[in-house]
Amino acid sequence: MTQCAGRGGRAKAEEIMDQQAIRTVEYDRPQAQGTSCGIGQAWAKVPDMPSAEQKVALKERIRALLKREKAVLVAHYYVDAELQELADETGGCVADSLEMARFGRDHEAQTLVVAGVRFMGETAKILSPDKRILMPDLDATCSLDLGCPVDEFSAFCDAHPDRTVVVYANTSAAVKARADWMVTSSIGLEIVADLHARGEKIIWAPDRHLGGYIQNKTGADMLMWQGSCLVHDEFKGIELDLLRAEYPGAKVLVHPESPANVVALADVVGSTTQLIDAAQKLDATHFIVATDLGILHKMQLAAPGKTLIAAPTAGNSATCKSCAHCPWMAMNGLANLADVLERGHNEIFVDRAIGERARLPIDRMLDFAARHKKRVQASGDLARDAQLYSNVGAA
Repeated sequence: MTQCAGRGGRAKAEEIMDQQAIRTVEYDRPQAQGTSCGIGQAWAKVPDMPSAEQKVALKERIRALLKREKAVLVAHYYVDAELQELADETGGCVADSLEMARFGRDHEAQTLVVAGVRFMGETAKILSPDKRILMPDLDATCSLDLGCPVDEFSAFCDAHPDRTVVVYANTSAAVKARADWMVTSSIGLEIVADLHARGEKIIWAPDRHLGGYIQNKTGADMLMWQGSCLVHDEFKGIELDLLRAEYPGAKVLVHPESPANVVALADVVGSTTQLIDAAQKLDATHFIVATDLGILHKMQLAAPGKTLIAAPTAGNSATCKSCAHCPWMAMNGLANLADVLERGHNEIFVDRAIGERARLPIDRMLDFAARHKKRVQASGDLARDAQLYSNVGAA
């Protein structure tokens, strides 16, 4: 069972748009590809919810088109539950961004349809340069990506040539191409700890909260790019503490893109996959979840019979207290998915030279994981993954 703090689960687009409007200027920055879609524009482009009859018709159409195009659907945990279900039903994949790209690379299909945001499509193209990568909406981006333009980031790196450049997966292909390492939230801690042990100083980009969490755990010398995820940045420590008092037996699951005062209240800090694994494996019956609301679909499937409570993003006076949903993820819908399969437009292209250079830091991460016999996502075995679940309390 899924619960939300306050009124409603996924807030109405116009309500969240009003609450977030002050941030539009901050995140309305051109991407390397020359396009821009800020928060207000993203909510305006969220597809209308189809009727029950329309959903049935659209799903049947999409199934037929996937067969016709010999395509496979790969979806992120944060997109609409209907898309996640469709990916599972048609032999596709629902996962984090890197696993989406790896699944697409290893799948026989020559056309991958990526339901997520643009950097995920680019990562899929980097790992599968000869495959066709389609997306329901090419304007679906990410505040972390928008907040780290390649020209400014390159100048930042050039000003500190003595530092190893480590970037998070939520960046453009061009930014990855400027990096020495790419990391995900599930292995960033281990890679930075290894670099620190070797005496390397680090530039970290773009998420300051994830970077701060890793710096606190490792003691590494990290120069931070000051980006943030607009969803996770909204979680509130005071309100979370109050909610935790209402559910004294609940375990708090927090994504490390959240502010430090929220992370400090967590029983488990981890990536999307790690949080799902924790909900499944821990003995608690109630979980307060501080990440995008889209994850609750897969988490509930993994932990049937357990109660999932959305962490608060606002105080008691707000019209929506649990509004944690990415507007760009919400741009993915059944109708534009069917349309992109029908028309074959919205294809992702990555310059071949940039793609080859961007693949180096990705492969470096995967090689590190293989050398240390680590999966990039957790196994779900809490004993084996103890260092990943560094904040797990008694369960």
